[in-house]
Amino acid sequence: MPSKQPRPEELEPIERASRDEMQAIQLERLRWSLGHAYRNVPHYKRAFDRVGARPEDLRSLADLAKFPFTTKTDLRDNYPFGMFAVPRQQVSRIHASSGTTGKPTVVGYTAKDIDTWATVMARSIRAAGGRAGDIVHVAYGYGLFTGGLGAHYGAEKLGCTVIPMSGGQTEKQVQLIADFAPDIIMVTPSYMLAIAEEMERQGMDPKACSLSIGIFGAEPWTPAMRQAIEAKVSIDAIDIYGLSEVMGPGVAQECIETKDGLTVWEDHFYPEIVDPSTGEVLPDGEKGELVFTSLTKEAMPVIRYRTRDLTRLLPPTARAMRRIEKITGRSDDMMIIRGVNVFPTQVEELILRHPELVAHYQIEISRPKNLDEMAVLVERAPQAGSVDGERAGASLSHLIKSLIGVTADVRVVAPGGIERSLGKAKRVVDKRPKA
Repeated sequence: MPSKQPRPEELEPIERASRDEMQAIQLERLRWSLGHAYRNVPHYKRAFDRVGARPEDLRSLADLAKFPFTTKTDLRDNYPFGMFAVPRQQVSRIHASSGTTGKPTVVGYTAKDIDTWATVMARSIRAAGGRAGDIVHVAYGYGLFTGGLGAHYGAEKLGCTVIPMSGGQTEKQVQLIADFAPDIIMVTPSYMLAIAEEMERQGMDPKACSLSIGIFGAEPWTPAMRQAIEAKVSIDAIDIYGLSEVMGPGVAQECIETKDGLTVWEDHFYPEIVDPSTGEVLPDGEKGELVFTSLTKEAMPVIRYRTRDLTRLLPPTARAMRRIEKITGRSDDMMIIRGVNVFPTQVEELILRHPELVAHYQIEISRPKNLDEMAVLVERAPQAGSVDGERAGASLSHLIKSLIGVTADVRVVAPGGIERSLGKAKRVVDKRPKA
């Protein structure tokens, strides 16, 4: 699998900056962003005044801890345009989250914001091994979801040829990959597996396809999932991170030469790690909740936005910016089963220890009597027989009990028995009675 590692001269100067240079840029931009938000967004003026914090109080990066957090609830309470810091007429584009409950979270972009977004996305694709002239197959969803258009504009900015396929139509996805011979695919990791399965169904060998790089995001995925994808499709599987409230995809990107976590583009997004319970800022290296403050956004600055993603900050390696460890869970994805904290990615990791099973699974939570119960529905690998699958299921049940600490009813289903996602995979089905 040849890797397209960038040469030093291909990097932007900021990607090679010293730590002192980086922090000076961050402090200057952070002062601007706090002032911009305070002067132009009533929510931020009220929130800052409530805790007695003013933009001019920021004299060092550590002073950011004096300012209040922003949450998804704040964005929903100001639906649709209450968080905008510029007149609506200056907003060039609007996106919105695909939230499953309540109002969606709305984000806006000026023309400059869109150019910034395209720039960090182009930087991300280059960090993943992409180069001008590559063909990029975008299978993230287009529309209000930020994935498709974010990837599209970044690939064009880098000088790539873009196939704007969007999600769904799996048979056509495979046809276009076969006919157009793209170098790169940008898609959720779970849907990449579905595309590979469709290749096999059509009699194609996924390893023989033209793809050499996959840039995967929009859902947590484990190192074991990376290994499974790379083994099945013979590509470099590279992680990308983003969220619509902060910008969209391209907030952080794994570099192909190291694959050791996601480099945060710290010249545009300032990261913190806080204790999820207390909100206390934690030192680099400690695991907690990821918080972001935008440094350059005009239309909708975000100050100390609580992402709910769990990770830790790591020192720079391939670039001058710090890294975040691979996101493998969210505080709001956590299930509490009889007092035990359980994350879907913990279950996924154990599933992928079994070659007889594949990473198509769902976790069902129910309460038939007075106690919560957990069932794991997982597919048998096509090459495994039913007896092998049942044996693997029993082993998985044992591992979940011994390593996670909960009893799970593991049900192994035939290949294709779990409904395929065309975007983000639905890992948890909560069947408990609503309060």
